[in-house]
Amino acid sequence: MSSFGDVSSLTGLSTASRVWVPGPLASTMNLFAAVHATWSGAALVGGPGAATHAHLTPALLHRHLDDLAGVTVVVAGDRLSPGLCDRAVESGVRVHHYYGAAELSFVAWGSHADDLRPFPGVTVAVRSGEVWVRSRFVCTRYDGPPGPLRRDVEGFCTVGDRGVLADGRLTVLGRDDAVTTGGETVTVSDVEPLLQVAATGEVVVVGVAHDVLGQALAVVLTSASDLEPVRAAARASLAGARRPRVWWQVPDLPVTSAGKVDRAALVSLLSAADGRARRLV
Repeated sequence: MSSFGDVSSLTGLSTASRVWVPGPLASTMNLFAAVHATWSGAALVGGPGAATHAHLTPALLHRHLDDLAGVTVVVAGDRLSPGLCDRAVESGVRVHHYYGAAELSFVAWGSHADDLRPFPGVTVAVRSGEVWVRSRFVCTRYDGPPGPLRRDVEGFCTVGDRGVLADGRLTVLGRDDAVTTGGETVTVSDVEPLLQVAATGEVVVVGVAHDVLGQALAVVLTSASDLEPVRAAARASLAGARRPRVWWQVPDLPVTSAGKVDRAALVSLLSAADGRARRLV
């Protein structure tokens, strides 16, 4: 509840507001939105036509873009691309976007994924590429089995998300072993072995920016001749969010000083036009 006042100020929520939260309350972003609306005295409504405010993933924003003119939309659960943000604004939507985690609560707030600044009262640091946070919103402990939350002696916490902090803006790259696509989190280590068995070269799975899904699951092959057998393996054993959408060839994978695949560098390489990465069809 300590963040409720800040979110109300940022979004203009009041007792006169009507809030649409279409996603399942099992998701922490939706549960927060519903509880926050109740706390503020706002009404919860069943559709965009009656709403002054809405809480959506990027995929739901894209789906309902024509229905949201004049609505203040808070987008979370996935990366909101600048392109989709611009289209929403052109459609008359007032857009807010935030990055957070169940353990950390709000971390950064802005208009889209390239415009995130620390949330009020939150101190953000990036250490060795990992996002660390100190704030009054961080959870005290897990009520059950341990999870990814780690703390240091200075009170900073992390859940392992990677990121870059420059000029006061935080760019979140996600976790090394997870890709969030269309609001669903896919564990890379669950996908790569199923594809690797069909390949003669190396197979690496990463998340790449996608206007609608936030991220799309991409497969990077070191050998282009592996495309058809690996794609067949994907069709046979993977479905839904776990099925890759994009295919690339990079003959020489970038590696860290420890010799592991440098996934952040690989994602940057896929977006560069220097010829080392080739899109496969």
